[in-house]
Amino acid sequence: MKKIILKVLKYFAFTVVALLITVNLFIVLSGRFYLYKGVANTYLVGKTGPTIYDLDVFYYSTVDAPDEMSVIPEHSNYNQVEITKEDRKFVEDLGTKALLVYKGDSLMYEEYWGDHTKETVSNSFSVAKTLVALLISIAVEDGKIKSLDESVSNYIPEFKEGGKEVITIRHLLSMSSGLDWEESAKNPLSDNAESYYGGDLYGHVTRQKLERSPGKLFKYQSGNSQLLGFIIEKATGKDLSEYAEEKIWKKIGAEHDAYWSLDKELGDEKAFCCMYATARDYGRLGQLILNKGKYNGEQIFPLWYYHEMVSPSGLNTEDGINNSRYGLHIWTYMDEAGQVNYCRGIKGQYIIAIPEEDLLIIRLGSERLDQFKLPEDKKNDEKFIAENKKKIGHSYGLFRYIALGKKIKEKTEKK
Repeated sequence: MKKIILKVLKYFAFTVVALLITVNLFIVLSGRFYLYKGVANTYLVGKTGPTIYDLDVFYYSTVDAPDEMSVIPEHSNYNQVEITKEDRKFVEDLGTKALLVYKGDSLMYEEYWGDHTKETVSNSFSVAKTLVALLISIAVEDGKIKSLDESVSNYIPEFKEGGKEVITIRHLLSMSSGLDWEESAKNPLSDNAESYYGGDLYGHVTRQKLERSPGKLFKYQSGNSQLLGFIIEKATGKDLSEYAEEKIWKKIGAEHDAYWSLDKELGDEKAFCCMYATARDYGRLGQLILNKGKYNGEQIFPLWYYHEMVSPSGLNTEDGINNSRYGLHIWTYMDEAGQVNYCRGIKGQYIIAIPEEDLLIIRLGSERLDQFKLPEDKKNDEKFIAENKKKIGHSYGLFRYIALGKKIKEKTEKK
């Protein structure tokens, strides 16, 4: 029996060693050294991927809050309503950490879970993309960028060849650049994984190749957002964090410093994700969007951009349906009450603005539900497409958070 156990242990040890050698050879030969950092900060510490609390995993820059924060008025019935057991189970099963609901500028409801508090900063993931786009519009208004239709190659010299010279800033904003970026939240060999854990963001995004004519197909790619971040830096002569601090963070009276993950020490901000802030400061950013670029009476980003931003491009999509789900770096959903404009992150970060109802919902957490997709057997079913078109590309969770926000608002106003 002992001999059998020893043989099994030897075989297991041999297998593990062989696997480690194979993996290391693959990393070295492929040049994917970022995988070491990825494995060290996930599987070796009991995680399966990035989390909303990865701030200290990377170097980061600081987006300083102003000396005086803006006051968030609380509704007269602030936190006077209870959410139903069914809704509570829904939000808690998805690892919700913060849920805030506003009517206009007034905070109606606010709740935190676990160790997450009003002071906790957490990763925005792709919510940061919208902030980057707002900074692009401000740079245009400031005369630092000529227009949204300017060639990317005017700021990124590597785009002066390979057919990439035809790509414009608008193509990046509308996710229609035609570049070959592989978007994946799960594949450790994807461009997202290398950008998240790697140390050469500029080299990585500028080595992208053109695979189709720009301006033809909506295809969500984080590389587009990263390029926008570099355009801001080239156009303004300021780091992304510095420009965000000056043009937005201090102007909205943020309560807490924000932080932006860098690809290396004194390196570049991960513009496609990874700005960290508190729930209430995400609320201030949401109010800026809800109020069409205004905050406390000051137009922070231009009104003309707001109208372009929330207008879906109508481009074709990979599922063959014209795009009605995405504008210029913001998601758009046609709810029965009117258009919903929202930012979202891969772990279920949401800033949801519903102008028709003057309603704002902030949800932070560690999980999200899958997106509504067009089933293969329904791609030629015109009736099914007509009935469900507006849902395609949006998470099932979005619909629940909208409904929950509306219920909280209704109950609060009736108190």
